[in-house]
Amino acid sequence: MTSSQPLPRGLTSLIPDARAQATPGERAASQLLHLREATVPVPVLAAAAELIAPQLTDPDPATREAATAVHALLLAAVESAVPGQ
Repeated sequence: MTSSQPLPRGLTSLIPDARAQATPGERAASQLLHLREATVPVPVLAAAAELIAPQLTDPDPATREAATAVHALLLAAVESAVPGQ
């Protein structure tokens, strides 16, 4: 929670809601970080790398770390799939 967001009040302040506030890119980075093996078309890998790229400069260090790791894995997979390399 950042200082610009209002603090939760009442009963809702007792219920954790961090997952609900995560952006799609943050959720994707977190989920893909745990993925060890998958078979997908190269364009899907390239699109995933593009979608995660904005998270590389996220203010949250954990998000940046996960995004950096996943982005590197995706780029490596794309590069290794290119014929003749």
